[in-house]
Amino acid sequence: MSQTGPQGGLGDAAQPGTGEVTATVIVNAPAARVFAAFMSWERQGDWIPFTKVRVVEGDGGEGSLVEAITAIGPAALRDELRVVRVDAPYEVRVVHCGKVLRGPGSMRCTAMGGDRTQVVLHEWFHLPGGAAGKLAWPVMWPGSKLSFKGALKKFGRLVEEGKLP
Repeated sequence: MSQTGPQGGLGDAAQPGTGEVTATVIVNAPAARVFAAFMSWERQGDWIPFTKVRVVEGDGGEGSLVEAITAIGPAALRDELRVVRVDAPYEVRVVHCGKVLRGPGSMRCTAMGGDRTQVVLHEWFHLPGGAAGKLAWPVMWPGSKLSFKGALKKFGRLVEEGKLP
């Protein structure tokens, strides 16, 4: 990702990190509807467990700042992400630019026959904790992969049932 346009000033957060997670799901709905559901930022809490999402700057499109807070009991993780590219209904790119979660991510919709859409969610996180974080990643990765896949499956179900956006 270049440092021009809306992602300028994001520094190292815009560069891919060591921790990489990809999840894919097929949704029985047209790409435009799937994309619109994904871009409904405030509704992401419907399919991402324990998470509340809100747009804190902008309209949710390019240049917007989105905040996601995942809380389990008293423990909370704040994720800030800048929307750096929107190519509706095909792709949205973000850069996680908070203190803990950093790195680029993308969500791509590929139209398939029969009004089906393949959704690919891909994130490249900078791992906190230096060498210890890199050593812990192989242990954390399966949980990250499962949670991404589970959330994306729930997203697909909600779109297919007409509950999103």
